[in-house]
Amino acid sequence: MLDRLGTKPNDLRAFWMPFTANRHFKQAPRMLVSAKDMHYTTDDGRKVLDGTSGLWCVNAGHCRPKITEAIRRQAGELDYAPAFQMGHPIVFEFANRLVDIAPEGMDHVFFTNSGSESVETALKIALAYHRVKGEGSRTRLIGRERGYHGVNFGGISVGGIVANRKMFGTLLGGVDHLPHTHLIEKNAFSRGVPEHGAELADELERLVALHDASTIAAVIVEPVAGSAGVLLPPKGYLKRLREICDKYGILLIFDEVITGFGRLGTPFASDYFGVVPDIMTTAKGVTNGVIPMGAVFVKKEIHDAFMTGPEHMIEFFHGYTYSGNPIACAAGLATLETYKEEGLLTRGEEIGQYWEDALHSLNDAPHVIDIRNIGLVGAIELEPIPGQPTKRAFSAFLNAFESGYMIRTTGDIIALSPPLIISKAQIDELVDHVRKTLKAID
Repeated sequence: MLDRLGTKPNDLRAFWMPFTANRHFKQAPRMLVSAKDMHYTTDDGRKVLDGTSGLWCVNAGHCRPKITEAIRRQAGELDYAPAFQMGHPIVFEFANRLVDIAPEGMDHVFFTNSGSESVETALKIALAYHRVKGEGSRTRLIGRERGYHGVNFGGISVGGIVANRKMFGTLLGGVDHLPHTHLIEKNAFSRGVPEHGAELADELERLVALHDASTIAAVIVEPVAGSAGVLLPPKGYLKRLREICDKYGILLIFDEVITGFGRLGTPFASDYFGVVPDIMTTAKGVTNGVIPMGAVFVKKEIHDAFMTGPEHMIEFFHGYTYSGNPIACAAGLATLETYKEEGLLTRGEEIGQYWEDALHSLNDAPHVIDIRNIGLVGAIELEPIPGQPTKRAFSAFLNAFESGYMIRTTGDIIALSPPLIISKAQIDELVDHVRKTLKAID
């Protein structure tokens, strides 16, 4: 039950919170009760500057009128329609609009409900594609150390974050991993894409030699690894991966759940780096985080490979009850309109230099051992407290919230990814807050 103002639950026991220190949180809850544009409001009336776009997803800022109204209108007109053997006009319109802004050649969209589901869908498409092409021996999947691809079994199998994997047994078989690209000893305090490390892509050649190309279905990487702490690809790295995948007939999957929809100052990271994958996973910014939804983009030749056999037969046995939900599609269309009207898909390019300079002004702040940035995303890596990894960054997170701004931490890394509507004054405010926090913590 909520109190009579509807802001304070009187019992916190029932909700098992995700990715949260539950016992610690419930001793001193951090409750958000409303939001608008760049700020949250807490249950005690404090304004909190959102330095993380919620969870990397509220790219256009909070409670945007066009999106809110689209949801309200759609809920009163068509609340739900089944996606199996049925359709509704808005889902086809939304798919068309997404394809219009997608990298060239990515002509088809499969709808999901989250980034995790997008990854599972992409992996299944990759495996099934090789089978329908007569190469059913291609079953091996290649991920990357420190990669994050959601929390379903396929995603954590190809992912490479130890804490997400260690409690769940052997996971999927036939999975291997490339090394991560975080070379702090060579690339510390790089501005934008780092110089050193492109040769790490050649580790894929070693895996091909180990397993044989005829067994490998796909390689999946985040163009920029977000949840691991904003780990950037070295110059030329992604192009080299593309070349090796082409050489051996391996599909390349980009996980753009975080980098999609303007985070790097381009519609997708694929545009930023000039490398087009075969399959691309998205979610988060596709509806501005308002309603759960994901979208998997595929090249025409992949889609068309399935379109064989009797026309009355299902071509791909996969999908979700809420694939292309009408209300989610309405939110997505309104989100795309908001992005377009305000130029948000490219705003990161316009304000990126100011963001970069502001972040790197923290080079001399206490505890800082590295700063990384690209587009409107950045990371401040802190020296761990000996014997107490993650504690320093978690202390920064708590101090930040009490000081009126929100950051994201992973390990001993502070990650920042503010809504794309952030002003220069708000960038200054955010960075000033971070400096004060770093001075305040041990």
